[in-house]
Amino acid sequence: MRNLSDELLIESYIKAKELKLSPEFISLIEKEILRRSLAHKIKISS
Repeated sequence: MRNLSDELLIESYIKAKELKLSPEFISLIEKEILRRSLAHKIKISS
């Protein structure tokens, strides 16, 4: 995940949510988004 650009990470998160991929995978993306302080660019549902 660290190799993805910020933009690609956000796009991946949005697509994963659209495709209803596994909650574990979506959670991994969310954690990376939070680590990079990008949460303001998306809405992470708790």
